[in-house]
Amino acid sequence: MSNPITPITEDDIANFLVNTPDFFERHAQLLSNVRFVSPHGQRAVSLQERQADMLREKIRALEQRMMEMIRNGSDNAVLSDRLHRWSQSLLMTQHPADIPGIIVDEIQHHFMVPQVAIRVWHVGEAFQIEHFAQGVSDDVKAFVNGLRTPYCGVNAEFEAVQWLAHPHEAQSVALLPLRSTVSPWEVKEDNPSKVAEHDATLGLLVLASPDPQRFHSSMGTDLLSRIAELASAALSRLR
Repeated sequence: MSNPITPITEDDIANFLVNTPDFFERHAQLLSNVRFVSPHGQRAVSLQERQADMLREKIRALEQRMMEMIRNGSDNAVLSDRLHRWSQSLLMTQHPADIPGIIVDEIQHHFMVPQVAIRVWHVGEAFQIEHFAQGVSDDVKAFVNGLRTPYCGVNAEFEAVQWLAHPHEAQSVALLPLRSTVSPWEVKEDNPSKVAEHDATLGLLVLASPDPQRFHSSMGTDLLSRIAELASAALSRLR
């Protein structure tokens, strides 16, 4: 009894063509007769035309990716320049008591943040009467101690948002914990107090916007972390 003939499938044909690369060399006339439906209409196009369309689509995709890279590079250059000018303003501040105000004003100016506020604690006795050292509850300090990275997202009625001039307008916020900075030669095994101080929080920087998407949970925080580190270094003069 003869076995039934197994029909040839499209996969069989595809495998044959893949494993027989010289097939179209022996049957070159087939290539000129192959027709495809154009992706831009219902008309039939040749294999060469379809390949040209696919190549143009790849070129357009590569051009778009290149433009995105150029745009991102340009955006990064702008942010780098703003961070540089903001850092300059901190270095040029002569009186330590002026530093918190400069941090706030220059962030608003260079980074176009609608509202910014700052509070600092563990300051020297000479600075404890300043506005930036007042009105910080233990709850806020405990919250900041638990922040390992900047918080970005919706304003969940944070107590620190009340430091802003118009807290009701804050739809999205970035909360930047400020930490003590200690020179590497100060952090020694025989000086545990300096080691502990190196990781101690000294304040909180609040950035706010009426735009709910200005600060969101999926945004990168590298720039915000740099701002927090530079601000912390500048504020070390208040100790």
